[in-house]
Amino acid sequence: MNGAQAMIKCLENEGVEMIFGYPGVAICPFYDAVLDSDIRTVLVRSEQNAAHAASGMARVTGKVGVCAVTSGPGATNLITGIATAFADSIPMICITGQVKSELIGSDVFQEADITGATESFVKYSYLVNNVEDIPRIMKEAFYIANTGRKGPVLIDVPIDIQQATIKKFKYPEEVSLRTYKPTIKGHAVQMKKVMAELEKAKRPVICAGGGVLLSDAVKEMREFAHKYRVPVVSTMMGIGAMPTQDELYFGMVGNNGAPYANRAMNEADMVIMVGARVADRAVNQPEIITRNKILVHMDVDPAEIGKNAGPTIPLVGDAKHIFADMLQTEIDADHEEWIQTLTSYTKSMAQRRNPDPMYVDPAAFVRKLSEKMDENGIYVADVGQNQIWSCRNYQMRDGSFLTSGGMGTMGYSIPAAMGAKLGCPDRQAVAVCGDGSFQMSMCELATMRQHGATAKVVVMKNGFLGMVREYQTKTYNNRFSVVDLSGSPDLSKIAEAYGIPFIRVTNMREADEAIERFLEKDETVLMEILVHPLDMV
Repeated sequence: MNGAQAMIKCLENEGVEMIFGYPGVAICPFYDAVLDSDIRTVLVRSEQNAAHAASGMARVTGKVGVCAVTSGPGATNLITGIATAFADSIPMICITGQVKSELIGSDVFQEADITGATESFVKYSYLVNNVEDIPRIMKEAFYIANTGRKGPVLIDVPIDIQQATIKKFKYPEEVSLRTYKPTIKGHAVQMKKVMAELEKAKRPVICAGGGVLLSDAVKEMREFAHKYRVPVVSTMMGIGAMPTQDELYFGMVGNNGAPYANRAMNEADMVIMVGARVADRAVNQPEIITRNKILVHMDVDPAEIGKNAGPTIPLVGDAKHIFADMLQTEIDADHEEWIQTLTSYTKSMAQRRNPDPMYVDPAAFVRKLSEKMDENGIYVADVGQNQIWSCRNYQMRDGSFLTSGGMGTMGYSIPAAMGAKLGCPDRQAVAVCGDGSFQMSMCELATMRQHGATAKVVVMKNGFLGMVREYQTKTYNNRFSVVDLSGSPDLSKIAEAYGIPFIRVTNMREADEAIERFLEKDETVLMEILVHPLDMV
């Protein structure tokens, strides 16, 4: 057995079923070895999208996503996908080929210091120097990626290590890392303090972040909210923690969130922040959530607690375990008046739009689309105005809402939806993007066609990089610079070229029938909706 074959054997031991990637000479031994395995390989059309596809698969399956590319430009092209996964805490193994060990540092053909380049946005990285270390490294990598605060782990493997003979292959049964011991169970004293404060609180709010979804704590958090009658708001990454129509859910917070959700945070006397970083997009004034209120910050990553806002009660641990433990406590709390107050805010502070009837109203379209999707459908929003319209108007039931939150990476939605569909082929998957982000990853329509990934794609076409154009409207008095998308292709011909059905929607009168045609069959369909060029979020 050589090193490449050992790597494949390790992936089999971890239950990996699919690898997204792009080959090159430095990773060829690995891709040769996979031919003798049942692991399925998916050739993406750009390396960055290998990471996005692995991310989409990981987020809907709960398993670690895997991608593998070659050295040099293959590895550097992967960087944006790695950084995107790191920002949103997505568990991934990113394998890169590397030049021969003896040539590292010589600036030879297709050499790049990928471990150095990604140092600040991987959870951990390995440069394999000895073929005998492969089983240990692979076992550690999967453990690190999928425990604690999850994230991408990079494994850089020189070609000579992949070709070297491994004398004895034994895959470790367990991992013990002296310097890495993530806390799972919450501290009993701290949990007791939280419940004591909750009993006294008159206006408590749970702010659910992406960590609620990553820790599979949705069921426990919902039970907690309903048992103790605590209203819930979410960050962008926490969308999905509560159904949209739940009486206790009051929307997304942040710069682009619902006014009544932000007001709930401001007026609360107790905020339970769960699995959220208190970053600027969700809380741009951290002092507001600490002033005159009890702040509980619950997170599996102790480094995040207190980084942006000092909590009254820090609580380190996995949200699923903590909520399950706190549910055992009986308290006497009455928050009905507070719930009624927030309900009145949702009516009095609801955002009003005045859409042009000659175009599609993207907000109304998102509501219709998400309502007509299967209850467990996967909705993947890209970045830009389409993301904000999606976050504000998506109707959550039992499905999944995916987007690039921390990094805000354009071009994410199509490969992520493709990966999600390949990971859960029985679920509906829809990517929603703008005409700018679509052109960043439309090449993956070929991958979807080749591998039978029947995700669907909606393009909100307004002829601009809409979010930047809107910022330039507000900040620079309509002085538009480098945002005009003139020269974009005819999407009907793009669809024809890829052999997929095409639907164009010009106004809301056409929307219902068009959405039904779009969703009726399990096939890839490209839908273009025409949005007013100057529409605002």
